Amino acid sequence: MALRAGSVKQEVVVVTGASAGVGRAAAVRFGRAGARVALIARGRAGLEGARREVDAAGGQALAVPCDVTDAAAVDTAAEQIERDLGPIDVWVNNATATVFGEFKDITPQEFKRVTEVTYLGYVYGTRAALRRMLPRDRGTIVQVGSALAYRGIPLQTAYCGAKHAIQGFTESVRTELLHDRSNVWITMVQLPALNTPQFSWSRSRMPRRAQPVPPIFQPEVAGEAIHFAAHHRRRQLYVGMPTVISIVGNALAPGVGDRYLARTAFDSQQYDGADDHARPDNLFAPVDDEQDHGMHGTFDARARRRSPELWLSMNRWVGTAAVAGLLLAGTAGWLLRRR
Repeated sequence: MALRAGSVKQEVVVVTGASAGVGRAAAVRFGRAGARVALIARGRAGLEGARREVDAAGGQALAVPCDVTDAAAVDTAAEQIERDLGPIDVWVNNATATVFGEFKDITPQEFKRVTEVTYLGYVYGTRAALRRMLPRDRGTIVQVGSALAYRGIPLQTAYCGAKHAIQGFTESVRTELLHDRSNVWITMVQLPALNTPQFSWSRSRMPRRAQPVPPIFQPEVAGEAIHFAAHHRRRQLYVGMPTVISIVGNALAPGVGDRYLARTAFDSQQYDGADDHARPDNLFAPVDDEQDHGMHGTFDARARRRSPELWLSMNRWVGTAAVAGLLLAGTAGWLLRRR
């Protein structure tokens, strides 16, 4: 592909799972910043739609069809990206798959496939990125995580297990990078429930249709967080107050969380009548090869476009100033009462 001429180097970014949802939102956000964005996914129609959106946003997109469960294919894709776009600056691991349903109803083959996509896909992406970033001693890897990386919920055993695995894997890689005094940075973005096509095209054993656990956020919120994480050396970033409550609450009172989720999370993940279990799903083959399903799911009317908690996290000085102001006001009031 022809690259735009210019004296300033454009950032080169790789996004896996870029054909829809969070990956597509992140790719478009990098495109708005003028980046050269490599889009990795299986679905060709979704990739083409994402490519058009990144280009329209002001970036340059390269669509690279690839299944992230194939380590050799991921490395070959990285070679092509560096050949066509230049050295990779940011690698975003985001590709995911899931099966909704109770563990006893999920087959070993299904559980294995979810693990290969949602966990090993990150391992292979991280390896391909580090192979190129370490010799240059620069670059950032962003792992797209979830509140479910810390707090498992019913009906998503394979997905929660994979997200927990990513969390542990990322911490191990981070400590190795720190030990080697590498300037390569690895970070994790923990997300809340999002309005993505995942809930329409994932395999399900639940009696009713799948939905994200409310409150629901638009994928652009996640895209903004991922872009921010790629350019600020944060260990991890929490998106949305539900994520903070889930992670902190689980650390303080996990048993309470167990009982609460056992009582509420079966119903909160389902809505609106019986699901069609014969519909196509994307577990073993893409459902967006012929049709582009876009960035959003079917919950636009219920999804939030902003996260005040994310804004405060991105602008920590505001929160620090607010806390300092409250402390000063409280101290002044105490002194006045003492007088």
